[in-house]
Order: sequence, then structure tokens, then C-alpha cells
Amino acid sequence: MSPKTHEASPEERAASPAEHAGSTEAGEVESPNLDFAGTTPYEDYVQADVLTHLQHLRSDDPGEMVFLVTTQVMELWFTVIVHEWETAAHALRRDDIPTAQNALKRSLRELEALNASWRPLAQLTPAQFNSYRGALGEGSGFQSAMYRRMEFLLGDKSASMLVPHRGAPRVHAELEKALHEPSLYDEVLGLLARRGHAIPASVLERDLTKRYDPSPEVEAVWTELYSGDEHADLARLGETLTDVAELVWRWRNDHLVATRRAMGSKTGTGGSAGVAWLEKRATKNVFPELWTARSHV
Repeated sequence: MSPKTHEASPEERAASPAEHAGSTEAGEVESPNLDFAGTTPYEDYVQADVLTHLQHLRSDDPGEMVFLVTTQVMELWFTVIVHEWETAAHALRRDDIPTAQNALKRSLRELEALNASWRPLAQLTPAQFNSYRGALGEGSGFQSAMYRRMEFLLGDKSASMLVPHRGAPRVHAELEKALHEPSLYDEVLGLLARRGHAIPASVLERDLTKRYDPSPEVEAVWTELYSGDEHADLARLGETLTDVAELVWRWRNDHLVATRRAMGSKTGTGGSAGVAWLEKRATKNVFPELWTARSHV
């Protein structure tokens, strides 16, 4: 009888990758390099060690960690979305609609991810939130400089929103620059005017530091575009902007619901009106004529 064939144990089959490092036997895959003189190239690029040590808890409540990390993740998504919208705005200034569309469409996926950030916080009870709310002190989301840059790009501008950042010169300068620059929608309207559409001078030459107000003439332009070829580049741009506006509206409503669930109608952190302020924000549409024009098509 032939000797019994030895069958490799699970431990042998799962041998350390280091045992096979550098192997070039036919059919085998080379293992990655595991030995680096300093930090790994991944760490050098991603700065994961920095990111994962930015959580400085101020209470003993275990729920504070998810609140803090979720808020930090939101800040990172704000940063990416601002980058995309600024890319789109600069492309529109050059009449480069394809580049603008690509950036705006990427931002749709990013807005969806941002909005999903509410899920870990959406089920907070008042007791759970109160257990670490005191750790926030006067901190409030409306003090977020990067979120304010998002709002400015959407045309929702107010010089008073720079006041909380006077003590941070770099942040204040960036916000002041954004306040005086055309919003994403301003760049769209400029493009429409260059294409021969009747955007009034009062819109094109408006004070860019003020909140954008709807214009009947702009509504008429979008009505005309939507009544024509729906596959035309400007009509498709309008639809992508509408997708952005819808996700911004969902963000505001999800924020409202999460806040209402966690703290009811109490005054918000930082002295804001809390739910009452969020309810007012949730009723406002960005790129307003893109919505009202639909009633006339």
C-alpha cells in the first residue's frame, strides 16, 4: 500500500505571507513589501495616524466618540465637495461644460455619502445626547468654516457669517475671499449670458457678497431651455444642478430631523435657535429658478 498522502493543516495552508515574500514560482503571486525603513508609504500619503488620533473626548460617555468622529467625517466631506464645486465654477468660467459636469456629478456621490453621515446620529434620544452635550460648550455646526464655504458656493452669502472666525486669520481670509467671489450659480448664469440668453444686467452685476435672490428673467431662461432639447448641454447642466440642489435640501432636512429627535425645540448649542433655525433653512431651495421654471414648461 502506498503511504497515506499528507494533507496540509489549516495552519500550514494559511502560512504567513512573509514566508513567501519574493517568491516568483510559476502560479504564485509575489507578496507585497512589508519592510520599510520609516513609516509606510500608505501612512505618508493618507496620514491615517494623524486622522485616528484627532479624537480628544471631553466626557466619559461612550457615545461621544461616534458623535465626534461623525462630525469630523462631515468636515472631510465638506472639504471634498467645496473642491468639486470650485472646480466646476472655474470650468464654467472657461465655458468648459464637460469638466464642470464631471465635477458636479462626482459631488452628487459625495453629497450622498455626506448625507449618510446623519445615520449614526439619527436615533439619538434626548438622554443620550444630553449625556455629552455639555462637552460641546458653545460649539455648534453653524461655526463650521468649510460648511460656510459650501453655502457661499451655493449663493447663500452673508458677511456676518465671517464674524465667528475673526480669531483665525487664515480661515477668515479664505472665507472673505469666497464671500467676494462668484458663486457656482453666478458662474452658471454668466455662461448662460455668454451663450446669448437674456440674463439681466441686474443679476450679472449684482453685489456678490449678498444672498442670491430669484429673478423672473432667469426663470424665463430656464423655462425656455427646459422647453427645448432636453439633451442639450445647458439643459443637462440644469438637471445636474437640480440633483445637487435636491441633495442639499435632503441634507438640511436630515439635519433638522436628527436635531429635533435629539433635543426637541430647545435652544441649540452656541446660542442658535436650534430646530426653529433649521426649519427655516429647510424651506429654502438653492438654484431657485431651476425649480420654479418647471411650473411653466
